[in-house]
Amino acid sequence: MRDKELYQQILGLSKPWVVESVELDKDKRQIEIKVTLTGPLVLCCPECDKSMPGYDKRERSWRHLDTCQYKTIVTAEVPRGTCESHGVRQIRVPWAEPGSQFTALFERLLIDWLGEASQTAVARQFDLSWAEVNGVMKRAVDRGLARRELKDLHLVGVDEKAFKKGHNYFTIVSNLEDGTVLYVEENRTRAALESFYDGLSPEERGEIYAVAMDMWDPYVNATADRVPDAAIVFDKFHVVRYLVDAVDKVRRQENKALRKEGDDRLVGTKYHWLTNPKNMRPELKAGFAELRKAELKTSRAWAIKELFAKLWNYTYEGSARKFFKSWYGWASRCRLDPIRKAAKTVKNHIENILTYLKFPITNAMAEGINSKIQWIKYTARGFRNAENFKTAIFFHCGNLQLHPHGI
Repeated sequence: MRDKELYQQILGLSKPWVVESVELDKDKRQIEIKVTLTGPLVLCCPECDKSMPGYDKRERSWRHLDTCQYKTIVTAEVPRGTCESHGVRQIRVPWAEPGSQFTALFERLLIDWLGEASQTAVARQFDLSWAEVNGVMKRAVDRGLARRELKDLHLVGVDEKAFKKGHNYFTIVSNLEDGTVLYVEENRTRAALESFYDGLSPEERGEIYAVAMDMWDPYVNATADRVPDAAIVFDKFHVVRYLVDAVDKVRRQENKALRKEGDDRLVGTKYHWLTNPKNMRPELKAGFAELRKAELKTSRAWAIKELFAKLWNYTYEGSARKFFKSWYGWASRCRLDPIRKAAKTVKNHIENILTYLKFPITNAMAEGINSKIQWIKYTARGFRNAENFKTAIFFHCGNLQLHPHGI
């Protein structure tokens, strides 16, 4: 009797649901808790909550929290009814979420574990399949997204993330003020980003002040069309990356030419030119200083790239434009094709680069998101499909309320 009363309270049951029996199977190291109905119950559709006539009963089982290291199973005959809108549906039970084969308490435990370990590790810990654990994660994300309210969304970041090797990308939208993921969609197309904006109400779209992104026309066009009043801010780190890549191209070209002449000065110096001198190890600084002063094409390309960084320090747009005009004149006449090409790209996008002066936002504000996504990919050792990757990003980076209702 005490066992039944104990589990009655643990499961949070009230009449007409009661614990009928508790049976221990020592050989299987398992405890079975049988729950039954002791009185009439109004049947309601789990989809729309409308009352419905009874149809039949089906026996169901749910995994519960272990009892003294014994696997604990809850069983019950659950009524089904016929809903006019949704057809035959099983009613909700107070100890589990619809569609789950675990009690809400056990599902919460799995969710807490998933916050700290990979799906494979959690499955191994609780003797479950990977698919069962993934199902818990997906239900948690679905709950969280249904509960989420997008209020006071002002500064948005749009970035891309590779899913697999090659050209498989995801479009990821984040809130730059709190660093949480708002939206994940496969591909980096205009339609992928438009889908995010279309999911917002007109009022929510109107509250967006600025959007940080790469110089990627599909993202630009989607933003200009759906949130025309928002400032488009090209992420300064992506802008600088064009110049950094140009410097590396110059270095590779020059290194090839010098080595033919027996000059190995640029051999092994790739990361010298890519690293901020302030972050360089002391033993490398002296040698790099000599290279920078040498009559090398690479040192000239590096100087042009370094000078451009001063643009971000300006406060007034007029002064910034004057500086850029002077810088572009040097870059365009430098006779270094990779630099000239990168400078022209920057010039073509200068209007949305200068918006940084008014809205100093970058996707680096969401640096923690990228780190988490890298951890997700590493611990998963790859995903079976893109949808699972999307679910994992929302689970770990969405700041969602993941636990079952009332738990």
